[in-house]
Amino acid sequence: MDKLEAMNALVKVIASGSYAEAARRLGLTRSAVSKAVMELEETLGARLLDRTTRRVTPTEAGLAYYERCLAILAQVEETEAQISRLHDEPKGTLRVNAPMSFGTLYLGDAVADFMIRYDDLKVELILTDRFIDPLEEGADVTVRIGTPADSSLIARRITPARMVLVASPGYIEKHGAPQTPADLVDHRCLSYGHTTSLQRWHLTENGEPISVSIGSCMASNNGDALRDAAVKGIGITMLPMFIVGKDIAAGRLKIVLPDNCPADLTIHALYAPNRYLAAKTRVFIDFLVDRFGKRPPWDDWGSNG
Repeated sequence: MDKLEAMNALVKVIASGSYAEAARRLGLTRSAVSKAVMELEETLGARLLDRTTRRVTPTEAGLAYYERCLAILAQVEETEAQISRLHDEPKGTLRVNAPMSFGTLYLGDAVADFMIRYDDLKVELILTDRFIDPLEEGADVTVRIGTPADSSLIARRITPARMVLVASPGYIEKHGAPQTPADLVDHRCLSYGHTTSLQRWHLTENGEPISVSIGSCMASNNGDALRDAAVKGIGITMLPMFIVGKDIAAGRLKIVLPDNCPADLTIHALYAPNRYLAAKTRVFIDFLVDRFGKRPPWDDWGSNG
């Protein structure tokens, strides 16, 4: 194994904390990865890793060398990309990660149209509501809703996601509609999250943000599940228009407290801060902005709300 390959092996071992996982990511045997690291240690005359039965951790020297290796490998990758034809023609495999509801309702169809336009590209679309580290999991583009938490990634705005409070006509007929945000504590609410306890919704009043307690009877980390429960009259929920717009247009749901809707969220495309952006990533993000950015289709569905 040459020096660059050995550096890459060391980087993968430290990033994953495991020889076995590093070997899996590199497509090598565990013994080959271990041998590469040992050869680096012999060349440098320093121990780079502390090894236990459970985990591998870098020494002080190993951590310093790891950081230099990251910079060197990034420069090599960037140089190779710059002299390749990827800049002129999108090629290879595009790995996209996105939330479940937005992915199934809108992004899947968009990806299909994108592949018609760029038929030389392969696409791996992974849908999950779990926040991932795109660098660690190898995603070229991560689509996320809301303010990005990771400042190490570049976030490009795709489109706003209008948020609304909705309930079914049956629920409103049985329980009445809340007249003020404070009324929500006495209503059956369907909340996004993992628990029904200590739930608060962040709404607006006279253009200013407010926080109110709610009476949560159901919690879920999936917007489709909350929408289904709302349509069946279980309670009031707060969801993006791209999830409930069609139900509003069809009369299955009605907007409540329209003057107190929460502030719009924003759908972003996140990607690594490389000075050289691969053509496959660039054209896909441009495609999403062009498709959704001018007027998102869910705003049309909800125009009757």
